[in-house]
Amino acid sequence: MWFRRDLRLLDNPALLAAIAAAQADGDGQVVPLFVLDPALWHNAGPVRQAYLVASLDSLGASLDRSLLIRHGNPASVVAEVVAAIGATSVHIAEDFAPYGMRRDAGVAQALGKVPLVRTGSSYAVSPGRVRKGDGTAYRVFTPFYRAWMTQGWRAPAADIATDVKWTMPLPCEGRPLAPDLGDLALPPAGEQAAWRQWMQYQEESLNHYQDERDRPDLNTTSKLSHHLRWGEIHPRSLLAELTDANEVFRKEICWREFYADVLHEAPSSITQSLNTKYDGMKWAVGAKSDEAFNAWAEGRTGFPLVDAGMRQLRAEGWVHNRVRMVVASFLIKDLHIAWQRGAAEFMFYLRDADLASNVHGWQWTAGCGTDASPFYRVFNPISQGLRFDPNGDYVRRYIPELRHLAGADALEPWNQKTGYDQAYPERIVDHAIERQVALDAYQAIR
Repeated sequence: MWFRRDLRLLDNPALLAAIAAAQADGDGQVVPLFVLDPALWHNAGPVRQAYLVASLDSLGASLDRSLLIRHGNPASVVAEVVAAIGATSVHIAEDFAPYGMRRDAGVAQALGKVPLVRTGSSYAVSPGRVRKGDGTAYRVFTPFYRAWMTQGWRAPAADIATDVKWTMPLPCEGRPLAPDLGDLALPPAGEQAAWRQWMQYQEESLNHYQDERDRPDLNTTSKLSHHLRWGEIHPRSLLAELTDANEVFRKEICWREFYADVLHEAPSSITQSLNTKYDGMKWAVGAKSDEAFNAWAEGRTGFPLVDAGMRQLRAEGWVHNRVRMVVASFLIKDLHIAWQRGAAEFMFYLRDADLASNVHGWQWTAGCGTDASPFYRVFNPISQGLRFDPNGDYVRRYIPELRHLAGADALEPWNQKTGYDQAYPERIVDHAIERQVALDAYQAIR
């Protein structure tokens, strides 16, 4: 069993298939393998690296410390393990991302007559299965959601047996050293942590999600995105416990599946706009735009909600979804910097960095992707703060320079006599002016 983005034992059809194959062979031995792929490890930011190490620790503990970790090119590593034990099959959950598909094709070729068996995936409904009547892919979320619901999904897979013979035919090369994250503290990783978080969320906050999900000052979002990203819990397990009263939350699970489907259909959208005319816009470049980008990335724009969001990213490796949209809009439409640069910043720092969700979330805000928020719909960073952080609690949590301002005063320090007493930076742009610049640029490509 080759684990990748399914670092769990529960609801894992590929693991069940591996165990069944081992029992059919007679000896019942299963090698639980994780390959530390340099192509993925070195492209991950330190937050994702540290979280992966913690998740592997948890999985290893669940397997009685029998998880075989090997380093190197998966094609050669998997083949080496197969040869060491004389394995008759290798089992995986299917990967639909562009690199994952190329990697798995290479592994299948290296294995020769030993089959690479694909069972299940990281999604309730795998990419490519939800299609229009004419067989083409959806580009708009709402009809995709209706078809996704009609398609349906299987019930969670059965639990594994308690007497599986885990075996380690080669020396374990061990997990890599987790990078030093400084003051950034990650939440608990692993399957048990995922289930604890889900059960607590169901009990305390799920019923408030529909009304409070846009409020970053409240703790009403599930904080499950990193668990889903690493497969510590399967979306099918969550869906099995939802009812129609939880439709808004269910739609958020579907957004993840929609974006995976879009990326599978259009792999070039990792770096190119799905609507390619937007790649012809004249984006800001050069030293001045680099200074603006750094101010945005470090939370020094002078717009409290934007700065709080970017400081949360650096402090926690996570950002509330409403704030993700606001900071993305600010970079694209106030600073006129291409969405690809912001998406790369998020991929580097987010603990839940999922390629499909990240690039297409950014394209949604940029107006160049699927089901796009039109480019001319520009988020106002001031009114967004007043609406969704009405008492300024979120802003004060991440911006100590504004903690002396009470209530909503923290959202508009320029209106307060003491607003800049603690050295909070003044606004680097005039939002009204830059909004018009962005609209003019849009008119030029129309």
